[in-house]
Amino acid sequence: MNDENLNHEPLLIVISSPSGAGKTSVCKEILKNSHSIQMSISATTRKPRQNEVDCIDYNFVSRSDFQNKIQNNEFLEYAEVFDNFYGSLIKDVEKITKSKKDVLFDIDWQGTQQLYQSKPSNLVSVFLLPPSKDEILNRLKQRKSDSGDDESMINLRMSKFKDEISHWVEYDYVVINNNLEACVEEILNIINVERKKRHRQLDLVDKVRELTL
Repeated sequence: MNDENLNHEPLLIVISSPSGAGKTSVCKEILKNSHSIQMSISATTRKPRQNEVDCIDYNFVSRSDFQNKIQNNEFLEYAEVFDNFYGSLIKDVEKITKSKKDVLFDIDWQGTQQLYQSKPSNLVSVFLLPPSKDEILNRLKQRKSDSGDDESMINLRMSKFKDEISHWVEYDYVVINNNLEACVEEILNIINVERKKRHRQLDLVDKVRELTL
């Protein structure tokens, strides 16, 4: 995706899905395909999985540290998911937007609702649907060794599936993640369209004025 030298209001791009629907893989591919999008690295109280690196996949913090940041209003959004806290720090997001890059969020529906409550004009939300419920179960079992989830955690995630998926109506776009490459291409097309919307073009008024003088 050719997105160099963009001149638009930086987007806040949210990708959400039920557990196992592939949002982390989708986000990684989006970043590979676009140099003007940067990941918002969430702070979390959960323990790192086998293949995760601190400050790259997540900022791993203690529960007390996270709660102190809540008290100090340092989060743009945060949520408790499966007994662990996740949140996006305001200072981290502002650092990205000031560098004139779009911000990519890998967050759930709770965090997305908080972002919408602040009514930002630059928020674009995408909800990923799995091709089937059976596929979700298969994906959770396949990643079992990397995530450290036992059977009880997999069952808990599946029990939350219906509630998580019910929030699809709250999103701007819904994409079925049946094929990773096709799914990523569809989302990149959505992002490009959102960037081109008239109210986000920073130099459009000056350009039109120049043409009409």
